[in-house]
Amino acid sequence: MFFELREYRTMPGQRENWVRFMEEQIIPFQSGKGMVIVGSFVGQEEDDLYIWIRRFESESERERLYKAVYESDTWKNEIAPKIPEMMDREKIVVRRIEATPKSVAR
Repeated sequence: MFFELREYRTMPGQRENWVRFMEEQIIPFQSGKGMVIVGSFVGQEEDDLYIWIRRFESESERERLYKAVYESDTWKNEIAPKIPEMMDREKIVVRRIEATPKSVAR
């Protein structure tokens, strides 16, 4: 099992819109495809910071879920076109992380 920590920077003044978009559209859509969303966070000291964490059982599961989400017509035609106005894609940082043996996130 591993986690994917995704750090995004929103466009100026767009974080509230981005959070709403994530919570009302992206997270429900991805969860419906089988993605496990562990958490969704905003920075307390940075007004453009948004972080979310997804969990995968294996690399093959991640590949299958990526295909189900990102190759779908819903993603390509309804969700993806709205993202650039709210999020700076050039500043995306994605980290793969593993929980340590005594982590409650295991």
